[in-house]
Amino acid sequence: MRPIRICLLIAGLMGLSACAAPSKFKTYNGPEVTRVIVNKGQREMMLMHHDQVLKSHKVDLGFAPEGHKEFEGDGKTPEGEYTVDRRNPNSSFHLSLGISYPNEQDIAFAKAAGKKPGGDIFIHGEPNKLGIFGPDWTAGCISITNTEMERVYAMVKDGTPVTINP
Repeated sequence: MRPIRICLLIAGLMGLSACAAPSKFKTYNGPEVTRVIVNKGQREMMLMHHDQVLKSHKVDLGFAPEGHKEFEGDGKTPEGEYTVDRRNPNSSFHLSLGISYPNEQDIAFAKAAGKKPGGDIFIHGEPNKLGIFGPDWTAGCISITNTEMERVYAMVKDGTPVTINP
């Protein structure tokens, strides 16, 4: 009788694990992503291996997409040279990769104007909470779909340079 109970328990556990949602954590074994390039005007982000485009994604930007981010709350996505400096697997936006904004020049510019430069700029997926959002809906971040973000999160490592063009 005991072997039957063990078999039933194992079968039940296997059945439960089959019902689990697929993991948002993917693996990537391809060429190294050596740079992320965002062209704001084209609403495009490219993952590069030196001069070769590995993957390209359409993006949404900050709610005031024109121009370089200057101050906290301006809704602009920064422009310039940054790096991926952190990752958040428990982000409010599915997954996210932090961008090293503000840099020294950003801080100096805001300070000279008597304002704060802002921060918490990320490449991220869609919001985890339901809501209505359209093009260029973020507070200054770069957003892609959740499925795309899962791939990007696996492909892009901390320290990867990020170039954000107008």
